[in-house]
Amino acid sequence: MKRSYRRGNSRAALLGAFSALTLAACSPGGFSAFGGDDTSKGVYAPGVDQKAEAVDGIEVGHRLIAAGQYELAIKSFNRAALEHGLNGEILSALGSANLGLGRLGQAEMLLRRAVKEDAEEPEVWNNLGVVLMERGETAEAEQIFRKAYALDNGESDAIRDNLRLALAKTENSVMTEVNEDNYKLVRRGSGDYLIRLTP
Repeated sequence: MKRSYRRGNSRAALLGAFSALTLAACSPGGFSAFGGDDTSKGVYAPGVDQKAEAVDGIEVGHRLIAAGQYELAIKSFNRAALEHGLNGEILSALGSANLGLGRLGQAEMLLRRAVKEDAEEPEVWNNLGVVLMERGETAEAEQIFRKAYALDNGESDAIRDNLRLALAKTENSVMTEVNEDNYKLVRRGSGDYLIRLTP
């Protein structure tokens, strides 16, 4: 008798728990959109602004480079490449991010591909020149900076300064070694950023 009594009690407890769960599932719960605890309106979730423009992955990547977040920038540019294709702008940006990480071989390869895609873009040639300077290829870098300067019609201060530094280094290469070469990478469109290599 005790055995059946216990079994009956456990069945009753199970039925009670199941009923409570069923009722809880049917309850609207949550908070209302009006800030009170009136649940008659249902669960409130903030809406999505359908008119808002999505932030472009290329722009996000450039901001990350400017902030020194090179690995995150590479991920952002790779996502952008899925949407836009691997164009000259993305190749150039990936090269710049790799330069920031000190991956000079990878940066040079990407930037050489970028100048083939965007042969008329002075910013891409400029950035290739920066990588070549970092690799010690001063003579070729000077020629690349000259090309960038000619394509730009001398309008970019950053490209002009890079050419000036390259010329000074070429003239003084036998006598002195320049330790701090503040070469500037240039974004396509507007703005530039200075990359300091990681040790």
